[in-house]
Amino acid sequence: MKNEKNDILWRVYLLYFIVLLAAAAIVYRLVFIQVVEGSELKQLAKKQEIKEFTLEAARGSILSDQGELLATSIPVFDIRMDVANPNISDEYFYAKVDSLSLDLSKLFGKSKKFIKRQLIKARKTGNRYQLIARNVDYNGLKKLRTFPIFRKGRYRGGLIAVRKTKRKLPFGNLAARTIGYINKTQDIYVGIEGAYSDMLSGKNGKQLRRRINHGDWVPIFNNNDVEPRDGFDVVTTININIQDVVEEALMRQMINHKASIGCAIVMEVKTGDIKAIANLKYDSKDGKYSESYNMAIGDRFEPGSTFKLPSLMAALEDRKIKLTDTVGVGKGYVIYYHRILRDAHIISNGTISVREAFEHSSNVGVSKLIWRSYKKNPTQFVNHLVAMSLDKPTGIEISGEPKPRIKKPGQKDWYGTTLPWMSVGYEVQLTPLQILTFYNAVANDGIMMKPRIVSAIKDGGIIIKKIDTTVLNPHIASEATIKIAQDLLRDVVLYGTGKKLRNKHFAIAGKTGTAKIARKGGYIKGAYNATFVGYFPAGNPQYSCIVVISKPKINGYYGAAVASPAFKEIADKMYATLLALKQKKSNNVLTPVVPVQNKAEWYADVKNIYRAFGVKVNDYLKDEQWVKVKKQGNKTVALTAVDFNTKHIPNVHGMKAKDAVYLLENMGVTTKIKGRGVVRSQSLKPGTPVNGKQNILLRLSIL
Repeated sequence: MKNEKNDILWRVYLLYFIVLLAAAAIVYRLVFIQVVEGSELKQLAKKQEIKEFTLEAARGSILSDQGELLATSIPVFDIRMDVANPNISDEYFYAKVDSLSLDLSKLFGKSKKFIKRQLIKARKTGNRYQLIARNVDYNGLKKLRTFPIFRKGRYRGGLIAVRKTKRKLPFGNLAARTIGYINKTQDIYVGIEGAYSDMLSGKNGKQLRRRINHGDWVPIFNNNDVEPRDGFDVVTTININIQDVVEEALMRQMINHKASIGCAIVMEVKTGDIKAIANLKYDSKDGKYSESYNMAIGDRFEPGSTFKLPSLMAALEDRKIKLTDTVGVGKGYVIYYHRILRDAHIISNGTISVREAFEHSSNVGVSKLIWRSYKKNPTQFVNHLVAMSLDKPTGIEISGEPKPRIKKPGQKDWYGTTLPWMSVGYEVQLTPLQILTFYNAVANDGIMMKPRIVSAIKDGGIIIKKIDTTVLNPHIASEATIKIAQDLLRDVVLYGTGKKLRNKHFAIAGKTGTAKIARKGGYIKGAYNATFVGYFPAGNPQYSCIVVISKPKINGYYGAAVASPAFKEIADKMYATLLALKQKKSNNVLTPVVPVQNKAEWYADVKNIYRAFGVKVNDYLKDEQWVKVKKQGNKTVALTAVDFNTKHIPNVHGMKAKDAVYLLENMGVTTKIKGRGVVRSQSLKPGTPVNGKQNILLRLSIL
């Protein structure tokens, strides 16, 4: 027994001794690594550091109703410098830093001394990622590559170009305010860009990368990578041709009258689709008009005589008046509670009919009619305005729309004069869009449509969401009242203040408006808003339109003289180019076929399209490359990669505008587009050397 016990103890002691030796070895190794090899391993760790990178999603495009690009993304670069690059010797750096600073100062307009001081400081502190400039275009990058030090390239010259994208408006300032912009740092979201930012933005991806020699990062492909999802495209209701007509007509009248600000909107009667929306404001600094403020949606003002239509419609609904009734207008003024309300001029012999009061826009006549109808019960009048939805905003997606201001009896600012003044468009406030929405409802037989500016959301050319039309009010008034209102608006153009809009080809219906501009404590002397709102053709309304021009300084200030000519120009050109051309519907039944376009296209878009058709695609290709498609069978296609020579102008014939603009801008070529559809011609021949200073015009066609 004793021998067995000793044998067991010996084994235990041996095991303890082995464990002790192993622990001592581990401690020794830890101390050796920390003290002896520590600095070397730290440097190695820095070189082999793993980091998570964000893969930026491409922002979607904003498209017109026909698919033209209103806004898209093009490449720009943040320029940084690996100033402490060990491949740049101190001798070489200090010999060239002065000339490099001089070239940078010329390119970016900064002080040479400041740039030189920053570079030297970055060199001394070991900065390998010094910011030089942000949002540099491709031409700027090409110049940078010729500068001292930088001309040695990425590894020996330290030039780092971080590729990003920025928004481009291919049609310049056309509808720029409506298209809008975003500024995330200041939390500013304007126009369609702001309203649909979530859809346009997409979702960024994530990727792990390992740093290797020279500071380069290489991807570590694993299951944790998250691919970016590019933003969706937003299809608007804006028509480029109509938008161009509207802006030109508005600009012409604003220049003619030296006006401060103005807007014009065209709406499709049956749908409420906004086909054009223009906003122009005079900038005294540069003496030019620009789209710097969205008056059409965000500016609430007293509508003046355009409000006489809902006033008379209310009285017609209650059968308090008939068109054949008469009203005395005397010498063109009337007094309510010691306050004088005037007409622009004396009408007839002092007694006129209800119809004539509206045709000639008589403040005295209309106010008397409403006064004697509702002075004992003004709430009844206001209730009709509410029933016509004149107290509610339209709900358009673009931010900034205020609620209409419709006074109600019992409020603090309801005075004895409020009812007669309201009847002729004072002491109420609406935006141009809200006024147009009401008149559009009259044209639409009493059905008030919500203004629609976006019709669909697309992903790679496939519609993923339709934005349906919305009825705000199915009956703003009875059928009989709507019919009378339509007749009154037509008579304004035939016999009244809108006679300048008459023409022999088609009839226009509408109403002029002239209103003083209010400010706290009263009205601004000599400042007016001139308005014309209506629709055409009067017998079969297709489009409604409003033109508002504010503060005209010369050549008159009445709506008939200032706003009506712009409305007439818009209506005439639209009728000539759109309404007179009727397309015949085809009865042919089309058999779905696999689309094939043997022109270079972006692979990510092609992949989505063919998958929707149930066609297998080559998944081994990269989303960030160009491909051509060749048909191999009824449901089979072959995709081949295309590499463009960035030193020569490519052949973009047959490409979509989005792809052509992106490709050319990435090569440093400034693009302009005209028309819609795909590229049918280009102003620079394929093969022309790229010099970084070229402009190219792409003509598009759907044929």
